[in-house]
Amino acid sequence: MSFTDAVALVAGAGGGMGLNIANDLISAGARVVLVDVKPEPEGIKRAPGEWVYHQCDLTDEPRVADIFRDMMERYGRLDYLVNTVGVLWFDRDKSLLDTELEIWDQVFNINLKSFVITSRLAIPEMKRSGGGAMVHFSSIDALVGDAVPQDAYGASKAAVIRLSKSIAIQFAADGIRSNTVLPGPVMSPMQQRWHGHDDLLAQVAQSIPLGRVGTTQDLSNACLFLLSDSASFITGTELIVDGGITAK
Repeated sequence: MSFTDAVALVAGAGGGMGLNIANDLISAGARVVLVDVKPEPEGIKRAPGEWVYHQCDLTDEPRVADIFRDMMERYGRLDYLVNTVGVLWFDRDKSLLDTELEIWDQVFNINLKSFVITSRLAIPEMKRSGGGAMVHFSSIDALVGDAVPQDAYGASKAAVIRLSKSIAIQFAADGIRSNTVLPGPVMSPMQQRWHGHDDLLAQVAQSIPLGRVGTTQDLSNACLFLLSDSASFITGTELIVDGGITAK
């Protein structure tokens, strides 16, 4: 898959899946705008594509709009948008009976409102560019209930699916595609609780039909496929990348 000279914005690119996706796009020749609330990480690929990094709270619409203006002045177009932003606060996000509504609102702001902000800024630029593709990251937690829940996380990730479908239908005639990736268990910074606990990780792997926990590369592979011309007839759908968990 070649992305030579295409322009992509990756939200949540300060580490984990977002950084992996940004690096793969850079390696494929894209010009990539990386955005995250975290400082610029080490390990950003230097070539063959180009990149620029912005440290920004993605729920701050005026600041995100500034980044889009800078991108258009710098590159003059937008072809791809990737939304990977998300928080999973095990200690604060629990049952709806126990979660403080302030925490509920914060989770929805980060996990959903940030996607709304980047999408509403991206769509006019994609129209001017003659079309484009978006990939929004949800979770398999959006599909099921849980006896030990993170209800704000699951509900916000379910809303991402609905938002993506609406974008897909509204703007298909403009050549804009919108799809969602639903990761299962993935070794990433979001799952710090697994680091250094091989026994726990082994238990998780045993519950997965393919016998292993996912990697950020697994998710990047899925994302780049959905962005690419190989997926030109795919829009408004969900790609589950979970090693077979939801098929059981």
